[in-house]
Amino acid sequence: MTPSDTITSQATTVVTDGHGRQLSLRRLTALDRLRLFKAAGALLSQNDRWLGMAMLAVSVSAIDDIPIPQPGTEQQIEALVHRLGDTGIAAVASALDPAPAPRSPETLANAGN
Repeated sequence: MTPSDTITSQATTVVTDGHGRQLSLRRLTALDRLRLFKAAGALLSQNDRWLGMAMLAVSVSAIDDIPIPQPGTEQQIEALVHRLGDTGIAAVASALDPAPAPRSPETLANAGN
């Protein structure tokens, strides 16, 4: 298996962004997060907003079936965020943290709330 095959085989979800791009996503492992902290550096690793957006971007393993290598530096992370843009980041965020399923009135009544 080639490195590109390895990257794309780890994809767990495919989502289409507002520009019609197919984004292949994967859940980050503990090692992926550790490498992200290292790439971000000490200061940015403590910046929750920056780190949150970086985690969304790093979750993208391919765009239109073209593998995306794991960024290893702050500049590479920012370049990926730039490449994805607002619509790509929004699509990734929605796919990785979907809205809760609506509950039926019967379920709510039975819950005693």
